[in-house]
Amino acid sequence: MPMFVEKSGGFQHDHSQHFALNCPSCGVFAHMTAVAIPSFAELSRFKPPETGLVFRCDNCNAPVFLRFPVKAYTEDLIELSTNFVELERPKESFDFTYLPEETEVLFREALDCYGMNALNAFASMCRRTMQRVFHDLGETGKMRIFEQCNEIRELAEVESTIFNVVRRVLFDTDAAREGMPMIKPVEAGVLMEFMRDILYETYVRKGRLQQAMMMRRYVAEQAETPLQNGSRG
Repeated sequence: MPMFVEKSGGFQHDHSQHFALNCPSCGVFAHMTAVAIPSFAELSRFKPPETGLVFRCDNCNAPVFLRFPVKAYTEDLIELSTNFVELERPKESFDFTYLPEETEVLFREALDCYGMNALNAFASMCRRTMQRVFHDLGETGKMRIFEQCNEIRELAEVESTIFNVVRRVLFDTDAAREGMPMIKPVEAGVLMEFMRDILYETYVRKGRLQQAMMMRRYVAEQAETPLQNGSRG
């Protein structure tokens, strides 16, 4: 999907009607229309390695800021890379109700890092979050989560190279010989889904089940009370 800034001042790419993103303002996956395009003359004069464009979300009209690496400068066109960077990401949501306080603080900061596109900081906060989880659950719980990760890998058909990065982030210690891997956008997205599934299964599902069981028991006990009082009468 080549993208170009034209000498006439326009912006074009092959799939203009289908250029869509998750809007950071409204959270809807919507079509994006370019509304602020850098000057062809200024780009050609200074030849920066990157440039920025502003798009309008067709759903909520909010501005969406993207940064594009420049692939080539020619006489009539400036070609942009399709590997753009979203300067704002949609805010990730999660049910923190059942998470222990320290785990919640760490994972909230991880989500903040992801939202700011600080992907290596995001990975570091994911590791700190998991270290807290392993402290809560002990060695047996750590092994159970490792098995859960293998199950996620199989269900989602995660490539072995990406899974190896996720495994190193979540399970290697800070003293491991290879250290923390550098994180790319695709790996960060996969890591996010692993974290969400692990924390949901470890805390949220358990908390909801326990709450539901308590409510069932309470309702049953309340239903039994009038019967018991009636039998005494």
